[in-house]
Amino acid sequence: MTRQHHRPMTPGDGFFADIVGGADPAQVREAGDLAATVLVRGARASDDPELAERVVHLADTEGLETLAEVWSGAPADTLAGSLWRLFLLRSWVHADPDRVAGDYEAGQRRVDVARVVAGVADPPGPDELRRMVDDVLRGITRGDFAVTLFRAAAFARIVAAGRATLGSASHGEITRMLALSEQLEAAGQVEIRDSLA
Repeated sequence: MTRQHHRPMTPGDGFFADIVGGADPAQVREAGDLAATVLVRGARASDDPELAERVVHLADTEGLETLAEVWSGAPADTLAGSLWRLFLLRSWVHADPDRVAGDYEAGQRRVDVARVVAGVADPPGPDELRRMVDDVLRGITRGDFAVTLFRAAAFARIVAAGRATLGSASHGEITRMLALSEQLEAAGQVEIRDSLA
C-alpha cells in the first residue's frame, strides 16, 4: 500500500487574527529593556531629588506583578534582569525583615568582605535592613550602578551564609540566594565592562 503525502496546509492571515492571546513576548522584552535603560541611564541625568524615592517605591506603586511581567524573563546580566532582581530583593526584605535580619546577623561574621560591601549598620535589625535595601535602590539613580549591584550581591551572599549557619532554610532556598548573589555580581561586572567600552 502506497501512502500519499500531502503538503501541510498553511494557515492564512485570518487564522492568526482569530487567535486571542497576550502581548507578543518579543515586544514585552523590548519594552522591558527600554524601560530599564531609561530608568538606569535616564535617572542619573535628572536633577529631580524625588526621582530616587519614586524609583525605590516603583514596585509599591506599579506592583511587583507589573515589573515581573516586564522584567522577570530577562537574563540576569541585563539591565532589565538586574533591576528585576533588585526590586525582588527589596520586596522580600520589606515583607519579612525580622527573618532577614536574623539571617543577616548569623551570616555577617562568616563573610567579612561582603559585610563591608553591603554597608548595613551594626547591629543589623529589621529597620536597618529596610533602610539599607532602599538605599541600594537609590543607587540606581545616583552614583555607579555597578556599585548598587555589588552591594545587593554582597547582601544576598551574607543572607545565604546566615541561612546555612542557622539551618533556617532548605538547601534549595540557600542555593537560590547564592544564585541571586552571583547573578547580581555578574551583572555588576557587565555594567563595569560596558562603561569602559
